[in-house]
Amino acid sequence: MKVMQVSPQRTTSEIKNFVLSPYFGDGLRITFGVLLPSLILFKFNLLNVGITISLGAVCASVPDTPGPILHRRNAMLISTSLVSVVSLLIGLGNWSPYILGILIVGFSFLFSMFYVYGARAASVGTAALLVMTLGIGDVRPILDIFLYSLSILAGGLWYTALSLSLYEIMPYRLAQQSLGDSIVEVARFMRIKAGFYGDQISYEDNFNKLIEAQIVVNEKQDAVREMLFKSREIVRESTQEGRFLLLVFVDMVDLFEQIMSTFYNYKNLHEQFDEAGILKKYEAILLQLAHQLEDTGYALKVGTIPHISPNLPRKIQELKQAISDLENGPDAEKYSPISIGALKNIEVNIENIFVRIKKIKGSFKVRKQRLLGKNELETSPFITHQDYDVKLFKENLSLSSQIFRHSMRVGIVMLLGFIIAQSYPFLHSNWILLTIMVIMKPGFSLTKERNYHRLIGTVAGAVVGMLILKWVEDKQALFAILLFCMLGAYSFQRKYYIVSVLFMTPFILILYDFLGMGSRAILIERVYDTLIGGGIAFIANYFLLPNWEHEKLRSVLTEMLSANLNYYRQVSGLYFGNAYERTPYKMARKDVFVKSANLASAFQRMFSEPKSKQNSIKEVHKFSVLNHLLSSYIATLVLYAKEHFDSIPDLEELKLIAENTEHLLEEAIKVLEHDEQVEPENIRLIKIRHQYDFEEEGAILIPEQFINIQKVALDIYKISEKIKV
Repeated sequence: MKVMQVSPQRTTSEIKNFVLSPYFGDGLRITFGVLLPSLILFKFNLLNVGITISLGAVCASVPDTPGPILHRRNAMLISTSLVSVVSLLIGLGNWSPYILGILIVGFSFLFSMFYVYGARAASVGTAALLVMTLGIGDVRPILDIFLYSLSILAGGLWYTALSLSLYEIMPYRLAQQSLGDSIVEVARFMRIKAGFYGDQISYEDNFNKLIEAQIVVNEKQDAVREMLFKSREIVRESTQEGRFLLLVFVDMVDLFEQIMSTFYNYKNLHEQFDEAGILKKYEAILLQLAHQLEDTGYALKVGTIPHISPNLPRKIQELKQAISDLENGPDAEKYSPISIGALKNIEVNIENIFVRIKKIKGSFKVRKQRLLGKNELETSPFITHQDYDVKLFKENLSLSSQIFRHSMRVGIVMLLGFIIAQSYPFLHSNWILLTIMVIMKPGFSLTKERNYHRLIGTVAGAVVGMLILKWVEDKQALFAILLFCMLGAYSFQRKYYIVSVLFMTPFILILYDFLGMGSRAILIERVYDTLIGGGIAFIANYFLLPNWEHEKLRSVLTEMLSANLNYYRQVSGLYFGNAYERTPYKMARKDVFVKSANLASAFQRMFSEPKSKQNSIKEVHKFSVLNHLLSSYIATLVLYAKEHFDSIPDLEELKLIAENTEHLLEEAIKVLEHDEQVEPENIRLIKIRHQYDFEEEGAILIPEQFINIQKVALDIYKISEKIKV
């Protein structure tokens, strides 16, 4: 197996990418918004009030994630109002442990149910649970309770005003960073694809990396799509920057499809061409194209103009000549026409990728000249709308709802953690419940991962924190380290949770040292509370109303097949006289990308569950691989059809193969949905008898692509029969 080495250049690129990402921008904004109230009020000997206002700012920052500014504003205002009310009720409830217990159960259930309204609403619920857990046990006079609640409200409003002000100053900054991030991830996807042409490659390992990269690309593109298509200024394209961002995004999605289509039988290619050494040329050019793409992403983040490498056209011409030398050289009889055709098709695809990258880079110059015209893309069909109707909440009040079961589990476990903490004086309700709240997720695998990250991050961070306090005595140096840890904690919280906790623990220890509350005792107590909270959460997720991936496997698999079937119908129809319709086709393509990522994510989560719950794990993995092959083969067909639409010959005989492919996929869906058994004689391959003579060289692979897709559809049907859903 080929050992991958990380070069210093790649490490520098990763650091550069992170510093220019929305994550680091979030960290800077939250750090400033949280720290400033405490610093100002510290000068007036009102540090306790300042810390409370900072807590309100923290709560408002939780739902302030990338997206349309209208959604962010509404979420921050709702969160600010909600946390101030919750802090008031918890403050009053602290007078009675029984009332407090009832509030803990009620709030834990209610705010966990916010998951039914999507990720942003769930983050509003998380903010409410955060202020609830931190307020437990803080008994105050009634006037102080009201002042505490007002301070929370003030902190939330302050942070909301800060975030909205920054948006007004830089309205396109977040969209630029997010789009730049998605371009960098597409470049990473291309690098992994290039690996298939390298020496001693492990096909399975590289394919698994490819699937993981595809998940990330889809997540990034979905985030950018929502940000662009739901922002009025950009949708209207009233500014050059709005037109530019929309144009680049549309071109990038098309480019990703182009990269997806370069999927062939790499094992056969290596067996035939390794000795000739031509596959290394493919790898080198793809890596260079990936670098060009990555450079484009960085340029978008920084605000510079990227430049195309002048030697790329020469490299592509050298590749074309190398293919010609193989085809017409003395050893030409060693290579089949289909294999040579595959090399030509990949080379043509590389040329098209290069042209698309040139076009995207050219958009930067046109933007600077302010010559961009309006894009005719219809955006409304691509926008998903979240329903906030109370009816949706009521419909999920059933044990058949995974979110309801999760909410019940959180409510019960939070009460249990509170009772345990109250039973032992050395335990702290706040930390135990905070650990439970942060760790517990609707699925077992996510809870398991969070638990692991929380424990490792806390222990490692505690050790680092104690070493810092032992060796650093200068208060100014300690404050600088506190700032650094604070920035790290908030920057990594959405990307690498374990790193965020690693920074958060020293930050808290140093903060307590500044407040004169001790540090070593806090360290030991924090580790104890984390262990107890994590242990309770993990056990509960396994035994108490658990959610296993195999329970929703049927819908994930059928949705994937239905998306690929619709995609295939859109594409195959182009070869049989159908007109190209831009919006339906792009909708079908988007659906395939989304459903592919959902399937791959479901498989990853299932793989981390207990062995006894991994129903048909091998079959699901093979199903995922086959569907990726299917969508890649379809992408190859569509790209040829779009580029040579006027020269497509009469392919009427292939229509029978196309219809049989649709039939096989339809039958596979029936098997997964209803466990129906189909008559064996209806499941077969249709063979081609006619030999096509194509004027266009690349078209020689069209019949083979239709045949390959039919074979993959049959394999999907067979594997669907074996999956236990």
